[in-house]
Amino acid sequence: MATIELQGLVKAYNKTTAVHGIDLTINDGEFVVFVGPSGCGKSTTLRMIAGLEDITAGTLSIAGAVVNDMAPKQRNIAMVFQNYAIYPHMSVGKNIGFGLYTSKLSATEKGQRILETAKILGLEDLLDRRPSELSGGQRQRVAIGRAMVRDPVAFLFDEPLSNLDAQLRAQMRIEIKRLHQRLGTTIVYVTHDQIEAMTMADKIVVMRDGRILQVGTPTDLYENPVDVFTARFIGSPSMNLLTGEIAGGKLSVNQTVAAGLDATAFAEGPILVGVRPHDLLVGAPTHAGFEIAGTVTAVEPLGSETLVHLDIAGAEAIATAPGKLLPKVGSTVSATAQPGALYLFDAQTEQALGRL
Repeated sequence: MATIELQGLVKAYNKTTAVHGIDLTINDGEFVVFVGPSGCGKSTTLRMIAGLEDITAGTLSIAGAVVNDMAPKQRNIAMVFQNYAIYPHMSVGKNIGFGLYTSKLSATEKGQRILETAKILGLEDLLDRRPSELSGGQRQRVAIGRAMVRDPVAFLFDEPLSNLDAQLRAQMRIEIKRLHQRLGTTIVYVTHDQIEAMTMADKIVVMRDGRILQVGTPTDLYENPVDVFTARFIGSPSMNLLTGEIAGGKLSVNQTVAAGLDATAFAEGPILVGVRPHDLLVGAPTHAGFEIAGTVTAVEPLGSETLVHLDIAGAEAIATAPGKLLPKVGSTVSATAQPGALYLFDAQTEQALGRL
């Protein structure tokens, strides 16, 4: 296991800078997930850690040693790719053991390590099969096994589940999380799927345009986003964002005054107001907090709950209703939020100001 430290890490391609001097410490044994939209620099950062991309500036350390100029094989880390990268002409056993090809272990030791790895991943009965005989989830486990068998100090995962269907992705999320709990090895994981990040990570790194916006636990990022981008990127469905104004110590949202809320602690003027769909409730008792009316534009029954899409004075929003409540499209409903559920952001900088 190993601590990985990024200090002022920069990656530039000619005149284009992909990663802008990021600083980050990944602690020994942590499961850290990089998230962000395509092109934000998360995969480039992972590839610099792996040694597959040269570092333009800054320092990268693994287990206390600077590795900027080390070849990938010298870093004792293992990478699992999106497309599995397993050999179709080799059996499962030979694919898993491929990383031991140049090791000094005896044939018996290699066989024992392959079998132990296969047992951990539930592949011991498939060692003689070819990849073409496996499901997508089994192939991904083979790719993970090939990384595990070398006993690296850290695992790097580059969007390993994006080629799987929704059910398999959910299953593999649990399997990778259990694997980390069992091995305790440092994991750096890249994905564009915030659900993967929220369910798997000890720590999430949110990136945009080659910069780190926020680092924290899933709960930290969900409850205390530092800006509009992070607030809307973390959480599903995304946080609603409405225009508002503070005047006379009161907050108005889309021309509706939140009469039960005291906004005297915030500067007067235009503001952005965020509220998560699960905090904006249709069919809940009216209470001292925030209440706003909207026209129903669509309804999504999900069994235990219903997502209600609303038009609120021209702005789109999503609210939540009990599963048995199915408002009619075109009807007008009231949606309420309890005190503390509204996130306030500066209208110009989009930085977080606090909650109300």
